Amino acid sequence: MDLAGRHAAAAEVLAFYARILEFQSSLYDGLATRPASALEGNSAFREQLDVEAALQAMPGLLTMVEKAGPAKLAQQAAEIDHHSAEEQHQMLRDFLASPDGDDSAPASFFARVLFQPIAECLAAAPAAKLTGFAGSVCPVCEAKPQVAVLRPEGDGGKRFLVCSFCQTEWEFRRILCPICGEEDHAKLPRYSAEGVTAVRVEACDTCKHYLKGVDMTVDGLAIPLVDEVATVPLDLWATDRGYTKISRNIMGF
Repeated sequence: MDLAGRHAAAAEVLAFYARILEFQSSLYDGLATRPASALEGNSAFREQLDVEAALQAMPGLLTMVEKAGPAKLAQQAAEIDHHSAEEQHQMLRDFLASPDGDDSAPASFFARVLFQPIAECLAAAPAAKLTGFAGSVCPVCEAKPQVAVLRPEGDGGKRFLVCSFCQTEWEFRRILCPICGEEDHAKLPRYSAEGVTAVRVEACDTCKHYLKGVDMTVDGLAIPLVDEVATVPLDLWATDRGYTKISRNIMGF
């Protein structure tokens, strides 16, 4: 894997993440064969997610993590596997009921892996919600952003944010903190690491939050969500300097 070679410190994380992506892709493909259903205007996004579909996919995820996951996750998978179907069902419902809950909780990883493809499938319909939207949370599911992306446009680039849950992407101002709205360029430092030219820490010295940005004007072959996971040392660096990440990625960094 090219990214694993370029980011040796994250090679083990990336190898497991590749398995997660394969699992999610298979789940998404199964959902995509079903008749499409538009979002219901009066229901919250998370209320429309198919808990039963997630529950049906749970055994496959637990088996995969027990066999190939890091020791801690494998142990957590084994514990969840011994729970009753109703307990697993309640775990999934609790996750959906707490969108701003502790994303480091053991159940959060498994629920997020299961619900992300379902959320992405459901979010594919409401493209109209993106028109003219300039907010700092996802216009579809209202989750916080996972990563910023700078895409080539004309002689420069246009900044977008990618949702941490349903992976919707929307345009966002280049010089603006998504958390506190800081606009002073001097208070919005950007940090990069030697040898990692396309990914950087985009921080705010006012609220002390950060997210990572992937510059596709530098690397047009970058895959933002994958590169975000691959550059774990940048997260460790930012945390050591007192910054808090806006949203942890699915691997917990």
